[in-house]
Amino acid sequence: MEQTNVPRPAVPPALRAPLAAAAVVAGVVAVALGVLFTGDGAGSVLDQRAYEALRDSVREPSLSFDISWAVGTAGDPAWAAGLVVVVAAICFATHRRRLALLAVAGPAATGVLTTVVKPVVDRTINGDHLSYPSGHTALITSLGMVVGLLLVDRFRLGRAGLPLVFGLAVLCGAAMSWSQTASRVHYLTDTIGGFCTSLAVVVAAALAIDRVADRVNAGG
Repeated sequence: MEQTNVPRPAVPPALRAPLAAAAVVAGVVAVALGVLFTGDGAGSVLDQRAYEALRDSVREPSLSFDISWAVGTAGDPAWAAGLVVVVAAICFATHRRRLALLAVAGPAATGVLTTVVKPVVDRTINGDHLSYPSGHTALITSLGMVVGLLLVDRFRLGRAGLPLVFGLAVLCGAAMSWSQTASRVHYLTDTIGGFCTSLAVVVAAALAIDRVADRVNAGG
């Protein structure tokens, strides 16, 4: 039976090194893309080809259009806040208080960072809409990572759970990327930047939560 009185880490010790390494790489990619596309208003060749390949997949009316709309709506502030509350509540109810904190802090931090970065990069789409990095993609990716960490801890997967954390992050990020790119709300590279930003921020936040909580517990 699972012990509920033992504080559970946000990141299992076996995953800390590989996730930290991935976060560093993701952060470098996010910064590099931001520098590369500063002031851009047309999109790269990759962005144009991605849009052309995906635009027909969300033609109205169709099931794929409805799915794309639902996925995109999940990243809107009101719906996203609801998802954050649900994930945080599940973590708290299963005695993962650090993950519950991460479920709130991770999306909040990515939301603030993507909002602050947009005018700095000054990349636009559809006229004057600031697009880099994609906040929708970052937010949904962050929730996917939290759910992945919750499942890894719940089933005691240890290092074997690394593909699950990455897999859920990629799945959530890819779904939002498809929705945002096909709907011409973001360039594909905006969503890649959002994914990388989320990975870097959520892992950093999780490790910080564990470090602070461990010090507090040791001091107590």
